[in-house]
Amino acid sequence: MWFNTVIRGDVNYIRIGSRTNIQDLCMCHVTLEKWPLLLGEGVTVGHSAVLHGCVIKDYCLIGMGARILDGAQVGPRALVAAGAVVREGFVVPENTLVAGIPAEVKRSLRQEEIENLFASAQRYVRYKNSYLSTI
Repeated sequence: MWFNTVIRGDVNYIRIGSRTNIQDLCMCHVTLEKWPLLLGEGVTVGHSAVLHGCVIKDYCLIGMGARILDGAQVGPRALVAAGAVVREGFVVPENTLVAGIPAEVKRSLRQEEIENLFASAQRYVRYKNSYLSTI
């Protein structure tokens, strides 16, 4: 969790997998009696994203300023473009790129892009280690 991020599990629970990074100014919240927030392993959540009562599977990248709404599910190794709005209940298939308002599937990810999802998670582990070594 980076600076000025809010992780608010006040009325439901939040589960965050290992090597997941949630960058500056993100808002993570839940819905009373209905939608927890579940993030898998190695997820990268870009600056100022909003995650609300949704499921993000392993090794996804949520672009800066994206919004993922209640009941939405982002499949493994998917990329949600910066500024996209994933509407309530929408299911993003694995290995795909979604973009737009509302978000739509644009195409399958290329192998290089999938490899970059794994690299992003590892890069933020290194950033964390570097930062902690300076304080």
